[in-house]
Amino acid sequence: MTSRLLAVAVPLLLLTGALSACSQEDDGPFITVYNAQHEELLKELAPKFTDETGIEVKLRNGSDFELGNQLVAEGDASPADVFLTENSPAMSLVEKEGLFAPLEEGTLELIPQAYRPASGDWTGFAARSTVLMYNTSEISEDELPTSIVDLAEPKWKGRVSFSPTGADFQAIVSAVLETKGEAATKAWLEGLAENGEVYDGNNIVMQSVNDGEVETGIAYHYYWYRDQQESGENSSETALHFFTNQDPGAFVSVSGAGVLESSDKQEDAQEFVRWLVDEAGQQALADSYALEYPLNPDVQLDSQVKPFSALEPPVVDVSALNGPKVIELMQDAGLI
Repeated sequence: MTSRLLAVAVPLLLLTGALSACSQEDDGPFITVYNAQHEELLKELAPKFTDETGIEVKLRNGSDFELGNQLVAEGDASPADVFLTENSPAMSLVEKEGLFAPLEEGTLELIPQAYRPASGDWTGFAARSTVLMYNTSEISEDELPTSIVDLAEPKWKGRVSFSPTGADFQAIVSAVLETKGEAATKAWLEGLAENGEVYDGNNIVMQSVNDGEVETGIAYHYYWYRDQQESGENSSETALHFFTNQDPGAFVSVSGAGVLESSDKQEDAQEFVRWLVDEAGQQALADSYALEYPLNPDVQLDSQVKPFSALEPPVVDVSALNGPKVIELMQDAGLI
């Protein structure tokens, strides 16, 4: 049942404009990237790679599990050379099917071991921290929970918002599952289903907190920092609470990059992933609108964002984060 649900978007994806890349005449070297990271970000980064290497990047955009399941369905016949995700559970899905080629050792060495699997089949290239946004007029920081799992307690009924349908929140649930176990995760989700106000999208979660509709909201850090950088219109009444002590609420979600074993453009595909994690690509990420954390220690994000080194995330195996089990538990709790 779960695999059918995860795959439901694949036929639709095949009918979209994502196929337009196949219909064009190709005059030079190119790679096809199945991209589940933010489309706007890759449209900013990919031309920089092309300028440096002469290799064009053709993007097929979709969500994490849309594209992950498409790769599984296509198998060795996939036209994809590289797979990029917003969160790591979809990378694990493809990795478990044995569809990735090992990355070059020089590429892997650029990213700390905590943010890539032991297999060496893919690597993290960007990250975002889980946060609790809160309305500073409605609640003080010292009233906030010390753990994200506390939000399942009855006293938080009607006081927390979140967006359960996207890969962002599902990755956070994966971290709770990995660190607390299935029984505790089930109880937490049931408590959230009882307590929480559900919205469609993390920006809407932020607006709900800013407008005083709800006191707190679960999201990732960059939504708030981006709004602050632009105008603060949807975040002016809020602040961020970063969980500490390796709580699952301090989870750092990793965006992954891997080369498909079936690609007949291995050298160019490996070069693209290497560029993403090397200094040039990581600096391009740091300079972009995204405000996501670079994972190469030699590159730092803008000083307005809480330093990556100051975060206290839980230790998780990025290959162990289980998307299908998370979706099953969330269905059981009535959240999706």
